[in-house]
Amino acid sequence: MSTSLRALAQPTVAGLLWGALAAAAPALQAPGPLPADARIGIEERLGAQVPLELGFLDHEGAPTRLGELFPGDGRPVLLTMNYSGCPQLCSAQLDGLVESLRAVERDPGRDFRVVTVSIDPEESPQTAAATRGRYLADYGRDGADWSFLTGDEASIRALADAVGFQYVFVPVTGEFAHVAALFLLTPAGRVARYLYGVRYEPRTLQLSLAETAAGELRSTTDKILLYCFQYDPAEGSYAPAVRNLTQVFGAVLVVALGGFLLKLFRQESRNRENPEA
Repeated sequence: MSTSLRALAQPTVAGLLWGALAAAAPALQAPGPLPADARIGIEERLGAQVPLELGFLDHEGAPTRLGELFPGDGRPVLLTMNYSGCPQLCSAQLDGLVESLRAVERDPGRDFRVVTVSIDPEESPQTAAATRGRYLADYGRDGADWSFLTGDEASIRALADAVGFQYVFVPVTGEFAHVAALFLLTPAGRVARYLYGVRYEPRTLQLSLAETAAGELRSTTDKILLYCFQYDPAEGSYAPAVRNLTQVFGAVLVVALGGFLLKLFRQESRNRENPEA
C-alpha cells in the first residue's frame, strides 16, 4: 500500500464516533410487524460475482445489460439499491453519498462508476431520470455521470441476492423495508466491500475506491444498519428510523465526553500525586 493510502487509513475522531455508533445500531433494527419469513439487512458476500447478464432500463428507457457497466476498463463501481418513492432513508443516503463524492479526489463517470438500481419494479425510467438529474445537479461537477436503472422484480431480486441486500415490500404502507448500504464492486463485477449508513467518511470512501480498483476484498467492521422505517405502536403508524439517529448520536457524544472528562480527572490525580513529574 502506498504512503498516501496509508495516510488515508489512519483512524480519525469521526471514525471512532462511527464505531461507537455501530455498537448502538441494534436499537435501530426494529422495522415493525412484517411477514414471519421476512429478512431485512445485509448478508455480506465478499467476492461474489454480480450477474452481468441481467437486463435493466436506463434513465432514458433504453435496455441496458448490467455487464455494460463493467466493460473491463479498470474502473470500480459504487452500487446503491434505493427507490425514488422512498419516504426518507434513500434520499438521506444519496445526499450523504453526494456530499462525500464532492470531497473525493476522483470523479464519477471518469475514474469510477456510480450505479443506483431501483428496488421498486413499478418505478419508471422517467422517474429515475428526474432523480438522477437532481443528484447530478447537487454534485455539480461538469462531465460527471451516474447511472439510474429500473427493472422488473426478477432482475432486481437477482442483483439484490448477489450482493446480499435483503428487503421486503410492506403492503400496509406501499413502501419497502430496507437498509442503507453502499456496495463497492471491482471492475470485473465482484463484491469487494460494504459501507453502511447514510454518511461516508471521504477518506474511507477514497481508500475503498483505490482498493476496489486493485481488486482487494475487505470485510467491514464498522457495520451500521438503518431501516427505512419503523412501526410506532403508540402512533399506530410507521416512523422514519433516521429520526432515531439523533438520539444515538446524543448517546455517543455523552459517552465520548464522559471518557474525555475521566481522562482529565485521572491526569489531574497523577499530577497531584507526583507534583514534580
